[in-house]
Amino acid sequence: MAPLSPVLIGVVGDSGSGKTTLSSCIAQAVGPERATLICLDDYHRYDRGERDRRGITALNPECNRLDLVADHLAALRRGHSITKPVYDHHDGTFGPDEVVEPREVVVVRGLLALHTDALTERFDLSIFLDPDPELRIRWKVERDCAKRGYSWDQVMEQIAQRRPDADRYIAPQRHRADIVIRFVPGTRPADAADDRHLDMRISLRDVAPDSRPPAAPGRSPSESPVIARTPAGQRLVPMVLDAAESARDLHSARQSRLTPKSPGHYPVTH
Repeated sequence: MAPLSPVLIGVVGDSGSGKTTLSSCIAQAVGPERATLICLDDYHRYDRGERDRRGITALNPECNRLDLVADHLAALRRGHSITKPVYDHHDGTFGPDEVVEPREVVVVRGLLALHTDALTERFDLSIFLDPDPELRIRWKVERDCAKRGYSWDQVMEQIAQRRPDADRYIAPQRHRADIVIRFVPGTRPADAADDRHLDMRISLRDVAPDSRPPAAPGRSPSESPVIARTPAGQRLVPMVLDAAESARDLHSARQSRLTPKSPGHYPVTH
């Protein structure tokens, strides 16, 4: 019997943008027994100590084994298992490799999943998460302090150090994604005194096989690359949007559990 051909979904965004939450909601919508989850942090080239010594951030492509990622995604698309590295966020080191078997849907989350054409072309459907900057910073601070052993000052220093790489490497991937999802504080009058409610804004790109994006400056439409999304990816769009609604609800619920901070405590750097 030929191996199954899984559907690959890419979830991309800056650190703290909600990639894990959305990926988990997608897996829940598909059915956990039918989904495989992969985190591309496992493909860092250097551990935390070596990154510090080299003065390089995890957002820099040179710090990630993107060629191996592309090879592994190709293997998963063919229905083959992979033996992948494992990165431990608790201490910033690598553990033993693990074998991953693809199920019907493979959800891949990472900082640089759409950084190259070779990576972008591996996915049937891709999502870029672009939450309100202050929300994202707040989520990152709370997560890294609670789960990764950092202090508030360490997280804020890391955010400032990473900002140039985020602008250079993470943000441009937004234009490669099929769907862009943005979570923002609620704007309804009833939400004025309740910042727990979040609104969700969605941008869908027309990626039918014969469609083309707007021509880049200085290029004719015929020179712009064709965006191809597979029929399998197209069929998953409604499910992914439902999963995004679930993620929005989870983020809204978590807002009520976060330690209140004034806006000045989460400076947004650009």
